[in-house]
Amino acid sequence: MKNYSVQQYQQSECANWNAFIGQAKNATFLFHRDFMEYHKDQFEDFSLMIFDNKKLVAVLPANKVGNIVYSHQGLTYGGLVYSPKLNGEKVAAILDSLLSFFKKKEVQSFYFKPIPSFYSSKGNAETDFFMIKKGAFLERKEMNLAINLAMPLTISKSKLKHFRKIEEIDLKLIEEHQLESFWKLVLVPRLLEKHDTKPVHTLKEITGLKENFPNNIKQFSVYYENVIVAGITVFETETVVKSQYGATTKKGEELRALDFLFINLIKKYKSEGKLFFDMGIVNDANENGYHAGLLKQKEELGCSVYSQDFYKMNLI
Repeated sequence: MKNYSVQQYQQSECANWNAFIGQAKNATFLFHRDFMEYHKDQFEDFSLMIFDNKKLVAVLPANKVGNIVYSHQGLTYGGLVYSPKLNGEKVAAILDSLLSFFKKKEVQSFYFKPIPSFYSSKGNAETDFFMIKKGAFLERKEMNLAINLAMPLTISKSKLKHFRKIEEIDLKLIEEHQLESFWKLVLVPRLLEKHDTKPVHTLKEITGLKENFPNNIKQFSVYYENVIVAGITVFETETVVKSQYGATTKKGEELRALDFLFINLIKKYKSEGKLFFDMGIVNDANENGYHAGLLKQKEELGCSVYSQDFYKMNLI
């Protein structure tokens, strides 16, 4: 079986890495170095580049904690990102080369979280299959809620009934080029009030990311009487749109402004030909492991349950 050379990512390889991400089979803009490095001070980068002779054929966005390697913990998903020209046998050989590299570096364990299947219309399950065959195991599984926009929408009758009533109210839906209003007036105070937490991204971070990826990161807000009452920040890939952040004020709750925004965006992206609307996971620290209210809310908007898988491989 063919041997591939594995090298740790260096800053000098930035352009090469980004060019590869632009044409890889299962990549999104989250793997672009300009996205990955917005929080580089928080992680010890251990991203890897896999070469066939001198040609880059795969990358692994990763970080290291002690002698444990993770699919980059600063990203929603990760796993092996590879060329569309690779067949299954070559992916298996690349994984063998990766595992040999880990052992030479005395890596104790490897945690990886593949990109959800609906992000790749060309299939993306080779890595999962071969890793399990090589000794990995499923560490945990999360419910990832998403809408298949290629199918007829299944928004609940009650949501649609309220939506028709909301349409009679003078709500204004706009795409904004700044995120300050949503962050400062809606998202941050509501997360603090309801969950005693903060957004993963600071306003400065998300603003910088939006400047770097204006076609991928967009802000949609709802105003009532010239006051913002709800907003959704979306991350767009070629085929998928993800609601990265969504929040509403108390007045917005009374007006059901977030439902109004979600339904309009679902219809918008379906008409534009996107394949999936990703609403993320619904995990919770309770005994059931999921948030029943969030699950119900997302299912009523037409979501089905897909899987976000997390694997572990012990190497020593």
